[in-house]
Amino acid sequence: QLQLVESGGGLVQPGGSLRLSCAASGFTLDYYAIGWFRQAPGKEREGVSCMTYTDGSTYYADSVKGRFTISRDNAKNTVYLQMNSLKPEDTAVYYCAAAPRIFIPDSSRCTIRTLYTSWGQGTQVTVSS
Repeated sequence: QLQLVESGGGLVQPGGSLRLSCAASGFTLDYYAIGWFRQAPGKEREGVSCMTYTDGSTYYADSVKGRFTISRDNAKNTVYLQMNSLKPEDTAVYYCAAAPRIFIPDSSRCTIRTLYTSWGQGTQVTVSS
């Protein structure tokens, strides 16, 4: 059974940092594109970042460019999202998701939610003073 489990969320002050983890079980992340999405109350789920398998390219939403970094550790079957210089508008539930590599061969398709076949349960990130 394919499963993704996020961790690392919490309460942080503006300007602070958090590192989210997404651990996979039941499959190997090597052959998947991994995306991070977030959903704030009353808003649609939006793509934040993505890393493809095919060419290793990455995508970042304009709102997080220069502040967030996605990375993967294939040996640990885990993907990370390092979030720095956090802002109150980053407050949301963060989800990781996996898509078979043929669905997302490059980063141009990273934000298409329907391409992702496995989702984690989400982890809350709250940025507040």
